[in-house]
Amino acid sequence: MRFRRRRSHDTEVELNITAFLNLMVVLIPFLLINAVFAQVSILQLNLPAVNDSSTPTPENEKEKLTLEVLIYTDRYEVVDRSSSAVLKIVKNKDDKHDALALHDFLVELKGKFPKVTAVTLLCEDDTPYEDMIHTMDAVRLYSKEINGQPIKQELFPDISIGTAPPDRTASLGGEA
Repeated sequence: MRFRRRRSHDTEVELNITAFLNLMVVLIPFLLINAVFAQVSILQLNLPAVNDSSTPTPENEKEKLTLEVLIYTDRYEVVDRSSSAVLKIVKNKDDKHDALALHDFLVELKGKFPKVTAVTLLCEDDTPYEDMIHTMDAVRLYSKEINGQPIKQELFPDISIGTAPPDRTASLGGEA
């Protein structure tokens, strides 16, 4: 038997993209409206600075403040690295770091040293991420009321992060 091949006449087939266009008409505005919710905040952080070998003059040394905030499990310590003086110890409040008390102290300190913009946050290895973020927020900005309007001002915007030295008070049984 002989099979006959039937030649099909080439007919033009039209591509129907109506359903695809309907989908795009609905999907594109939806994605554009929801794109606002996908914002990412980036905070520029630095490594702690190494002390330079230049010797400061006595006039500059008086105004010089190298601020460090040490985050331990039971407290914050605010330290001046240039003089190795502990400026303030902020104990935890209700088993949480008291970022508000730290913030209030740093606002007072900013009044005494208005030109200082750098701070180094030193954390223990097991410091929770949330505690670090709350500390950065407390250190970076403060609200100042001008003409009855709260205005955000920079407190210590140049933040460096590093590892805290071992807790001395933990080895002494909680007494410094």
